[in-house]
Amino acid sequence: MSGFDEVYRRSIEQPEQFWGEAARGIHWDVPPATVYDRGRWFPDGRLNTCHNAVDRHVERGRGAQPALIHDSPVTGTTRVLTYAELRDEVARTAGMLRDLGVTAGDTVVIYMPMVPEAVVAMLACARLGAVHSVVFGGFAARELAVRIDHARPKVVLSASCGIEPARVVAYKPLLDDALEQAEHQPDRCVILRRPQCAAELREGRDLDWAQAVRGAEPAPCVSVAATDPLYILYTSGTTGSPKGVVRDNGGHAVALHWSMANVYGAAPGEVYWAASDVGWVVGHSYIVYAPLLAGCTTVLYEGKPVGTPDPGAFWRVVATHGVRTLFTAPTAIRAIKKEDPSGAFAKKWDLSGLRHLFLAGERLDPDTYHWAAGLLGVPVIDHWWQTETGWPIAANCVGIEPLPIKPGSPTKAVPGWDVHVLDSDGDDCPPGVEGAVTVKLPLPPGALPTLYRDEARFTRSYLERYPGHYLTGDGGHLDEDGYLYVMGRIDDVINVAGHRLSTGAMEEVIASHPDVAECAVIGVADELKGQLPMGFVVLKAGAERDPEDVERELAALVRERIGPVAAFRRAVVVTRLPKTRSGKILRATMRDIADGNPYDIPSTIEDPGSLPEIAQALKGT
Repeated sequence: MSGFDEVYRRSIEQPEQFWGEAARGIHWDVPPATVYDRGRWFPDGRLNTCHNAVDRHVERGRGAQPALIHDSPVTGTTRVLTYAELRDEVARTAGMLRDLGVTAGDTVVIYMPMVPEAVVAMLACARLGAVHSVVFGGFAARELAVRIDHARPKVVLSASCGIEPARVVAYKPLLDDALEQAEHQPDRCVILRRPQCAAELREGRDLDWAQAVRGAEPAPCVSVAATDPLYILYTSGTTGSPKGVVRDNGGHAVALHWSMANVYGAAPGEVYWAASDVGWVVGHSYIVYAPLLAGCTTVLYEGKPVGTPDPGAFWRVVATHGVRTLFTAPTAIRAIKKEDPSGAFAKKWDLSGLRHLFLAGERLDPDTYHWAAGLLGVPVIDHWWQTETGWPIAANCVGIEPLPIKPGSPTKAVPGWDVHVLDSDGDDCPPGVEGAVTVKLPLPPGALPTLYRDEARFTRSYLERYPGHYLTGDGGHLDEDGYLYVMGRIDDVINVAGHRLSTGAMEEVIASHPDVAECAVIGVADELKGQLPMGFVVLKAGAERDPEDVERELAALVRERIGPVAAFRRAVVVTRLPKTRSGKILRATMRDIADGNPYDIPSTIEDPGSLPEIAQALKGT
């Protein structure tokens, strides 16, 4: 039995022993005597997450090591904070919050751009045992108001603006508008005033960040129960009550610390860069908490994959800061590939220090995998997880034993995750047969224990459909070697004349076309067959092709590789695909447009102008 298989077997057969050993990597104020009891991990343990992420490294002599590198091409600045400097800034910010009445168990909403103070704010809340809820900077006022009403923060931490490549986004007017709409009113708002944008402060409510922190005495770490919440992260909320994923302190710290060495192969002192945003789960887990828990140097990047200033932006950051492990979304790599298909910009930088590229967030199509692997000459690791899980469900665990890579698969389930593929009756599907991807309970440490103030919805959304299992909402299959293939959300399986077909499989075929940079396939309503697949494709830069020729070639390609049963006849060439700020393609919204149904503009959309372009492109089909 291989090293990986043995580790995985122990994690499933002896979970309490396995995670009890992993818990020794964390400093506990009161070590847990009980590892697991009735759905909760380390229920009698006490700790402080901020102490584990910052203070203990200083106490162990690593205070001079860089903890955080802020690289901001949109402002042309770089700032480095050592672990000692980060500790001092976090302690003073926590003191400011304490002076504003924030205590353990209170909530604080953080509505900030990608600046060091955003990371400091999260850690300062953790230091006090307060619960932070980060709302993606620049979210619309209505969406911010909904989250403020649900989280009921005592304090809101924000900034005067965020900075995009072509514009400055004023946050303060959005916050003011949100508070006009919200029923709940925080006691105070603390505003980081950036030089790129002024902010009018409302007397009696708003404070200047720099002044408030300057006058504060440092606050010590507050010991909390392992089961106390660390943060709330909202995953939806365009209509009705938002869905707030809760993360606890103990299980979260243990799982994320374990994942850095075992999943990512990252060691203390190394530079680790998750090119995401602190508003998303990747930013929480792998910009802020996991790298700092592991004693790494983490990179906070305020820029884009392309346009700040060119498609070589990521490679500059890797080379300049000595990044050993890069984690981003396939969408980012596809954006770079579209602008620089030959990889010329990557050749301008010394990337010899890069050891791994990890990708997650969207399906990694084999074409993008091969392009990145060929360009960088390092292992490109597809891995799969969710906001709810907090860390990877399936990955090639390079820190345990690198397994052979199969393009299109995130490899095997990570230790702790008992992954199954179930049919409609709840039975395990044979290898190669698609079904619903689930995780047999109990979920490992770090996964959500519930939804914030909505236990009934937690049960209804994740646990009812397959008793004893957590429903991921994704469909896929396992192969004969136990490799998992995730083909997309269950609702992305379409029914063509009684045949259930995966749009993800069709996207994989379309993405292999040499002129295609990225694509999305949706099922549109059809009177005869129920649904028919329709493809939307973005061509690579410099692909001077007649769109009609490309569309014919794609239809032939799908027919050849999937078969006539797919009935794939329509492909539309567009200039861009509508996406969320985290890079997910808005397939459901595209489906509503194609079917002529009314639709809401999702709160997470990157550019609302991309939706009318889809509608316009459909008029010509």
